[in-house]
Amino acid sequence: MNPHPPVTSDASKAVTPQALREQYESGATVDELVTASGLSYGTVLNRLHDAGTVMRTSWQTRRMRQNPQARQRLAARLRTLYEQHGATLTELATAAGETRRGARRLLIEAGGTVRTTQQTLRMRAAARAAERHKVALSLRARYEAGETVPDLAREHSYSVATVYRLLHQAGTLMRPQHAHGPAHDARKLP
Repeated sequence: MNPHPPVTSDASKAVTPQALREQYESGATVDELVTASGLSYGTVLNRLHDAGTVMRTSWQTRRMRQNPQARQRLAARLRTLYEQHGATLTELATAAGETRRGARRLLIEAGGTVRTTQQTLRMRAAARAAERHKVALSLRARYEAGETVPDLAREHSYSVATVYRLLHQAGTLMRPQHAHGPAHDARKLP
């Protein structure tokens, strides 16, 4: 399960090749950058190459992590992933190339507090709700600017019912529905 909502094109552009390079050169792995940015593995690699990054081998990364300062940076990065992005211990272990126990140890070293499963689920639900509310407000603005529900549904790959539900959640004042079928004046009685 992906803890992050899909990254919009604006958000993915905010993760610059230079920012990724600086994080990588300070000890982050490509997997950690993928987890932190929400970008795909290939996109992160492409941006690192665009920035002229000299890539490390896995043994170079391990040796770097044996350095106490590199371990502190790793622990701080894992805490950020855990607290700000709602990552699980399993996801931290994957990002750090550690076991769950090792990731937990690093998290605690960085001053983090381990959450319960319920706390993680609530945190992720809140993040999804916030993202959905942002989408609903965006749809509302576009609908009120004159776009139609079917057009919005096609563009966002949502069903028409989902767009109506999001517009309703955003408190949108709906336009009157169009009468489909024969014109009303054609039914006039003699």
